[in-house]
Amino acid sequence: MELFNKTIQQKAKLAKERSIFSLFDLPAESAIDSLRSMPNRADDFSVSAAELYLDYSKQNITKAEIAQLISWANTQGLAQKMQSMFRGDKINNTEQRAVLHTALRAPEQVKKRVLGNEAKQVEATEQRMADIVDDIQKGKLLSATGEKFTDVLAIGIGGSYYGIKVGLSALQPYHCTGLKVHVIANVDGGAVTEKLNTLNAATTLVVIISKTFTTQETLLNAKAIKTWMLTQLADDNAIAKQWFAISSNVDKAQAFGLEPSHVLPMWDWVGGRFSVWSAVGLPLALAIGTEHFNAFKAGAYQMDKHFQESDFSENMPVLMALIGLWNRNGLDYASLAVLPYDHALRALPGYLQQTDMESNGKSVSSEGEKLSWKTAPIVFGQEGTNGQHAFMQLMHQSDEIIPTDFIVALQGTSLLEEHHKVLVANCFAQSEALMQGKNIEQVKAELLNNGLTETEITALAPHKTMKGNTPSSTLLMQSLTPKCFGAMLALYEHKIFVQGMLWQVNSYDQWGVELGKQLSEQVLTYMEGEAYADNIDKSMSSSSLKLITLFLDQNKKT
Repeated sequence: MELFNKTIQQKAKLAKERSIFSLFDLPAESAIDSLRSMPNRADDFSVSAAELYLDYSKQNITKAEIAQLISWANTQGLAQKMQSMFRGDKINNTEQRAVLHTALRAPEQVKKRVLGNEAKQVEATEQRMADIVDDIQKGKLLSATGEKFTDVLAIGIGGSYYGIKVGLSALQPYHCTGLKVHVIANVDGGAVTEKLNTLNAATTLVVIISKTFTTQETLLNAKAIKTWMLTQLADDNAIAKQWFAISSNVDKAQAFGLEPSHVLPMWDWVGGRFSVWSAVGLPLALAIGTEHFNAFKAGAYQMDKHFQESDFSENMPVLMALIGLWNRNGLDYASLAVLPYDHALRALPGYLQQTDMESNGKSVSSEGEKLSWKTAPIVFGQEGTNGQHAFMQLMHQSDEIIPTDFIVALQGTSLLEEHHKVLVANCFAQSEALMQGKNIEQVKAELLNNGLTETEITALAPHKTMKGNTPSSTLLMQSLTPKCFGAMLALYEHKIFVQGMLWQVNSYDQWGVELGKQLSEQVLTYMEGEAYADNIDKSMSSSSLKLITLFLDQNKKT
């Protein structure tokens, strides 16, 4: 088997190559054939790290191909790129920023080495977060009416929302402060109204999260919630007493009505979708307490250390990344299903949709050159067992091959032990079913054994066949603790980093998000009659103009 002997850039110049792995042979054996012929494959194709266990033995890949992928990653300087990120080089080259969310969960000495003078501000912010959690719990920090807080409402969007949302649901058993924490991102007024109808303004603490304090959706929601609170309490000091902000724009936060001491910083070297480890995680800390929040960060740091120190052949994020590239580029599988068999992790697929597709959903290199290979997969998923009665029909019987990550805890958090046993059994069974499938001969034999006639068997058998050979990995944890959850999020962060580096994209900008925002401002300007229609007509399609007209006609004031 010929080894990779050209760089990605050289190979991109060849005659419209579709895959960065065109010099690799495709797998000689499927996973099911390999498992049957290799009794130790499950041992050889698994790895443990940071209290997590990854079984990738059901992937359609051989030892030789993994070795070649690792060799290729070495030729691409992956180890050096990892070091570059961790030491704070400006690897986000389009915005000239470092990528140092990992420093936020590192020990003090690492923070000082990597962040220099900024380490003091980070440590002060961490202490400030702990003080806020403690003061609210003990009743030292009270509402404008002198009452203890019962609820926290966090306002954000994107990375200022998803990390908190997934953390709140994942760590529900560890909520210990007595505070009910809510998150809102949707700009739909119905979502705001629904949320406010459940809250008491006199006992609600609000946390607004916006780096620039100019995010359209976040500010629109914040203004509505501000109006609600001031109307309910009839106290102009309510915002100053009951609101906190996570932002780098203290002046705008203060102009909104917040006290400067209630503004916690954000840093340019922390991207939104990797920001839950920063003060953005304050709402999560207010739910689970400082001790559990620190355990959450400690689990992530444990994965960071494993990622930095382990040989690639035993490196969980690197192996996940290389297998993902193999599925995407070597085998041309376009999607990735993330199926957590845990109700607490129901928000994880949505979180990973943003983290993965916003990071690597690009078609030009970090140097601005058009790529000749596909990048990020289409990520989707749902909690098990719900997905089994939805899209998994397509996964079993359509011609689409959809690689899958199964995630499950060996020990459940509820007292319903039989339920957890059935849940885990379904998880293991689905990965086996996707791999094994059921061919026509097996179906016919089964139907014959059930007493069907030849005519009935001939008619029914094609409908009961399953293609099989769908690759999957299974990620296990003993139980879903703050530490394990932190390690799991860090695992996926590093997997995405590795894939971005090897695809040669900048995983830390998101210019594709900006176009829709810019156009929405243009549409709003037209809706509000603040622009000349002729100017807009030149740049906007007749379809959109017609839609705007229909909206304006429906909402004309009489």
